[in-house]
Amino acid sequence: MMDRSCPGTVEPILEILDGKWMLLLLFELFNGNRRFGELRRKLQPISPKTLTDRLRLLEEKGIVTRTLYPGIPLHVEYDLTESGKALQPIFEAMWTWTQEHGSYLRNKTIEK
Repeated sequence: MMDRSCPGTVEPILEILDGKWMLLLLFELFNGNRRFGELRRKLQPISPKTLTDRLRLLEEKGIVTRTLYPGIPLHVEYDLTESGKALQPIFEAMWTWTQEHGSYLRNKTIEK
C-alpha cells in the first residue's frame, strides 16, 4: 500500500518528467553524453528553444551537467549526473509495465 503522502512526496520528480519531450530527452541521455545537435536530430521535430529550455531545467534540477568545450567550433555536451542516472530504474519499470499492459492500452485506443 502506498503512503498517503505519496502525491506530495513524488511531486518533484513529476515536475521533471511531466514536460513534453522530457522522457525522450532523458532516454537519449541514458545512452551517454550527447551534443546539442545530436539531441536535436534524435528528438525531431523538437525546436531548439524547447530543447534548450528542457536542458536548462534538467541542469537546474541537478539531473544533467553541461560541459562547454572551448575551441573552434565551440561545442557543448550534456550528460546525466548521478541523480539523473538514478532515474533509470523508473524508466525500466515503465518499460516492464508497458510490456505487460501496453498492448491492452494500445487496443483500447484503437477501438475508440
